[in-house]
Amino acid sequence: MKFLVIGGGGREHAIVWKLSRSRHVDKIYCTPGNAGISEIAECIDIATSDFDALLDFVKYEWVDLTIVGPEDPLSKGIVDAFEREGRRILGPNRKAAQLESSKVFAKDFMKRYGIPSAEYRTFSSYVHAEDYVRMKGTPIVIKADGLAAGKGVFVAANIDEAMKALKLIMKERIFGEAGDRVVVEECLAGEEASFMAFCDGKTLRPMASSQDHKRIFDGDKGPNTGGMGAYSPAPIVTKEMEAEVMEKVMWPVLRGLKAEGIVYKGVLYAGLMIRNGSPYVLEFNCRMGDPETQPVLSRMETDLADVAFAICDGKLSEMEMQWLPDASVCVVLASKGYPGNYEKGRAIKGLEDLKGRKDVQVFHAGTAFNNNSVVTSGGRVLGVTALGKDIRDARDKAYEAIEKIHFEGMHYRRDIAERALKRQ
Repeated sequence: MKFLVIGGGGREHAIVWKLSRSRHVDKIYCTPGNAGISEIAECIDIATSDFDALLDFVKYEWVDLTIVGPEDPLSKGIVDAFEREGRRILGPNRKAAQLESSKVFAKDFMKRYGIPSAEYRTFSSYVHAEDYVRMKGTPIVIKADGLAAGKGVFVAANIDEAMKALKLIMKERIFGEAGDRVVVEECLAGEEASFMAFCDGKTLRPMASSQDHKRIFDGDKGPNTGGMGAYSPAPIVTKEMEAEVMEKVMWPVLRGLKAEGIVYKGVLYAGLMIRNGSPYVLEFNCRMGDPETQPVLSRMETDLADVAFAICDGKLSEMEMQWLPDASVCVVLASKGYPGNYEKGRAIKGLEDLKGRKDVQVFHAGTAFNNNSVVTSGGRVLGVTALGKDIRDARDKAYEAIEKIHFEGMHYRRDIAERALKRQ
């Protein structure tokens, strides 16, 4: 069978890697891909926004199923375009993807269906938003309504930070149209966790739990990023907590969408805050998280190709998910300047030293070739992911592997999974 994977980051490398281990998969294509993906898939040069060209490609090459990695094509209706042509594709349609593409839609949806989340107000006027923030006080959370590559959320500790966030979003328009509206919500204190589930519109199958690290610096300091590391499992998501999340969050989402005539197929991701032993939704994503995908798929024993077909064909109820008992830790290596302006074209050394290890996978996120040498091409460059008997073992292996890698300006957090270690 042939697969096409849309995207070129660490999440997509992990998806391609997992598919390459399937007994069903004969050929994998990826667009645009990256240097690491090119070692196990054929990278093609088709814009992820050119749905007509992508459809022509899957028809010509007889691709059996397409998996969409990033949020942007989903929000623009790639699934709708493929389904109109009778092509199998893994991901929610445009209406369902509003859960991620519009923070306002998501918050209003949660309010309608009683899904626990923070108190909020939405604004399209800077003046009204400013007045509300001054009235509510800080800490407070300010979110751009639309997609912002994981960087549109600001946790303001004081009024100055809150005003700066509002100006960046609504006046300086750093996120463009995504900042036409903002959500201002209470700042929930607790511990975050990522909860992902496969969904075929009728059935939900939860994945192994994980926890992301959004801030750029150790100790959760500095601005938000797309994610600087993740680990699985997340100790805070016990069996009891998983059952509560399914009952209070995931199933109500599915029922609510169905009530509004929306069929959800793909991956449903809930970013949670566990507060006083209860889950609250911070955000929804309509695809696998990045970098959570890397440690989660490293622990997945079930064939991803089987799961993908089961979702597309509405047969997920026939699947039983199997997970390795091992733990996995992913540490992201970033370029100097990220999440702001960052350098490109820096040669990456040491990757060959890690090839062939069964307990360590280096997933490429922002890499390219320059004269047959692998160089940096993105803000997040690599996701060094290790399996171990527990979180500490996996973490030690990941950091030991990182010592073999070098590129100019390389930056990474040194406290990934530290919170989990305190729970062991």
